[in-house]
Amino acid sequence: MSYLLIVANCPSDNALKLFESVVKGAKDTDYPVVFKTPLEATAADVISSSGVILGTTENFGYMSGLVKDFLERIYYPCMDQTDGLPWAFYVKAGLNGTGATNSVQKVISGLRWKLVQEPVLFHGAFKQDFLEEAETLGAGMAEGLKLGIF
Repeated sequence: MSYLLIVANCPSDNALKLFESVVKGAKDTDYPVVFKTPLEATAADVISSSGVILGTTENFGYMSGLVKDFLERIYYPCMDQTDGLPWAFYVKAGLNGTGATNSVQKVISGLRWKLVQEPVLFHGAFKQDFLEEAETLGAGMAEGLKLGIF
């Protein structure tokens, strides 16, 4: 069974709200969705998925440690099995988000996944508009998978 896998680190209430909004947007399309924390998600989850959305906070100008841990654990098991896997991601950044964005993209480039949406950067103080944008990210990815666009 194919599904959209959503993996995000949620160390704060605002990060959790973003994650929940991405999941809500994806679920509203009636496409199968599996959502997990970075500690719960496995290479098998990725290999079985039809696409992935990653969510990270910006920590010290880099992706969160738990997202890095997840990517390290799945990297070699997924390397030759997930070429071209559609993916998207978002960053909740306190700084400018460049370091977190670049670090995620650098790791994923080695997996040869296909970025199907521009990275979404939630920058600065939390705004309610972020939730709508997060929902749109989830819905767009799930709908693209559902229609076979990605």
